[in-house]
Amino acid sequence: MADDERPVLVTGGTGTLGRALVHTLLDQGRAVRVLSRRDRTPAVPDAVGWVVGDLVTGHGLRAAVDRVSAVVHCASDPRKPDRDLEAAVQLLLAARAAHVPHLVYISIVGVDQVPLAYYKAKRRVEEIVEDGGVPWTTLRATQFHEFVATLLDYLSRGPVALAPAGLSDQPIDVREVAARLAELVAAGPSGRVEDLGGPQVLTTAELMRTYLAATGRRRPVWTVPAPGPLQGFRGGGHLAPEHAVGLVTFAEWIGTRAGSAGVGRP
Repeated sequence: MADDERPVLVTGGTGTLGRALVHTLLDQGRAVRVLSRRDRTPAVPDAVGWVVGDLVTGHGLRAAVDRVSAVVHCASDPRKPDRDLEAAVQLLLAARAAHVPHLVYISIVGVDQVPLAYYKAKRRVEEIVEDGGVPWTTLRATQFHEFVATLLDYLSRGPVALAPAGLSDQPIDVREVAARLAELVAAGPSGRVEDLGGPQVLTTAELMRTYLAATGRRRPVWTVPAPGPLQGFRGGGHLAPEHAVGLVTFAEWIGTRAGSAGVGRP
């Protein structure tokens, strides 16, 4: 059981990473509070505190950050990256006013190298956190298995599976990222920590063949030029082969999920 009885606030606690982090913290005996725009549902564990609010407008933030031991900022909107900047400013203002002792931010490997609007926004949020007047920790991780599977699903819906040429990825299990974030909460403010990468760097063709085999899709794999939005990844700035500390491979992850809802339609 954790000694500090004050809750850890998780923003984005209903998202893929946020849910994993909430359960990880609960398993460690930590009190947890979630900030969400929606009312709690019956699926939320009873032990979780719940505050309805909005990071962009600031509504509910004062109650959310009140007497917390730390804030882990997982909330993000890839479709509207500018909102991430507004949310970060509102969160830092509220956290500073409440004298929050520690803010942990989860970022992405390559935010300073991949020329995409979302990555640039994530890098700017890092800077807002660094200059926000609240003791901080920032962790960059490679992309989650879920994101890669979603992309592969989209690229294999036609009669052939498309594998963008010249691209590789290093997916990581979200539960491993959640475990690392929980460690960082316990460690206290640490600044920018070492990146967290998945166990393997694989080409899109390798990932696609693994995905097809696990989900039972029979498609020829065609290597094609990378479409415009993916060109920014050709330089490999989103990879961290020197920090390949994750344990669960993409093949292992997709193998346990093949046949579940939304994965592997024939």
